[in-house]
Parts: sequence; C-alpha cells; structure tokens
Amino acid sequence: MSHTLGIRQAQKQKTRQALLDAALQLLEEQSLSSVGLREVTRAVGVAPTAFYRHFKDMADLGVALVEEALGSLHLTIGEALREAGDGARIDRTVALIAELVRTSPGHVRFVARERHGGVAPVREAIGEQLRRFADEVAAAFAQRPEMAGWSEDDLQMLAGVYVDHMVMTASALLEAGPEGEERISSLARRQLRLVGLGRIHWLD
Repeated sequence: MSHTLGIRQAQKQKTRQALLDAALQLLEEQSLSSVGLREVTRAVGVAPTAFYRHFKDMADLGVALVEEALGSLHLTIGEALREAGDGARIDRTVALIAELVRTSPGHVRFVARERHGGVAPVREAIGEQLRRFADEVAAAFAQRPEMAGWSEDDLQMLAGVYVDHMVMTASALLEAGPEGEERISSLARRQLRLVGLGRIHWLD
C-alpha cells in the first residue's frame, strides 16, 4: 500500500511540475492575467479538472512560480553576504544573479513582469520575497563592526537599495542576453562599489 501511495504521490508531483513548466513557457510572451487555465492544461495534456488537484486558480499557480523562482535564493544570497570583504561579496552576488539569468531566464522574466502586474496575490508574493531579502541583508549588515551606530531605518533603507539593484541587474542581464553579460555584470559591480563607498561615509 505504501509503495502504491508513493507512486501516486510521485505522479502527482510530476503533474504539478508539468503545469508549472507549461505555464512558465506560455508566460514567455504574455502576462499571467492573460494566460488561461485551459491553455496550461492543454499544453500538459490533462483535463482542466486535474488542475484543481494542484492549484486553486491561476493566481495560486503564479504564487507557486514566485516561490520556485525566488525561494531557493535566500540560502545562496546568505552565503554571498557572509563572504569576507566588500569586493568578494559584490563579485559573488553579481555572479549569482548572472547565473540565475543564464539558467532560469523564464523565472526571471516572470518575476520582472509580474512584480508590478495585475494579479494581486502574485504581486504581493513577489513583494514579500523581496522584503525577506531586504530583512536578511539588513540583518547581515547589522552584524558588521563598521555599521555600528546605524539606525534600523537606515539599515532597511540600505538593504532596499541592494535588493532593488539585484532586481534591476537581473532585468538588465535578461535584456542584454549572453553577449552583454560581462558588460552588465561589470557595471553592476562598479555600481555596488559606489554604494559601498557611500555606506562607509554615511554617518559622517
């Protein structure tokens, strides 16, 4: 019995992932609000009723795509923040963003488009993920001796600048394509060094 349940669970997970993948492919050229549930199920080859075994509606699927796109990044960004020295942290962060764009361009495009899109639950899910990143960056900065004396508001402000820059860089890399990766990455590193210089002198 347990073996049968395991097979069913694996098949269910496979269908769920197929629905996510099909939706992401359809979202290459259109926004989530314009993609229909039947389009997604048709692409997977399942009945529309099967969709509801996995998601409440298309907005729920969109929220799952947000988690798939951004959820796993918290660990890797956290590792980058623990690098010793600003130069190493900047290089690691920009490299992570470039790798994400290379390996998951559909997810990056989806987040960039839907961040200010018309599907409220998805927009809110993206906003929540970005706030989590900002909180994690602010907490990392608060542990550094050179940040002693910074107010919580200023730490959050600075963290927001870094997170916004991360999103902007990902969008620029996506638009530039492989041939523009080094140019955009170099610019991003220089911009972050400039922010770092301002951070050092903020309390002056």
